[in-house]
Amino acid sequence: MAGVVNIPWYATVFRGDKFEAALGEIAPVSLRYGATDYEVMRSNDDRYRFFQFAHFEAKTDFERYWYGPEFNEWRADYNSWFQVPIVYSWFDRVIAGALEPNHVTP
Repeated sequence: MAGVVNIPWYATVFRGDKFEAALGEIAPVSLRYGATDYEVMRSNDDRYRFFQFAHFEAKTDFERYWYGPEFNEWRADYNSWFQVPIVYSWFDRVIAGALEPNHVTP
């Protein structure tokens, strides 16, 4: 069943902006492991708080991403830039919707 993973990150002091850039390196890698899309959100109230989301058709695809060589290397490179532990949450997608953008034809 298709699902969404939420990875809550909390950057360490004075590293919020740098950590945002670091997440920009690893989030797109999820597409190589079968994610259909990804998103990283940063809190306006607490600039050290981030949420990383990705949609996968199977949880095993996410686990290949999470435990894969790119993410392992990324965590090793940036291990002092975020607080641990990182406990991700997997959600089954049960309902979704969206508005289609208006397309104007000439």
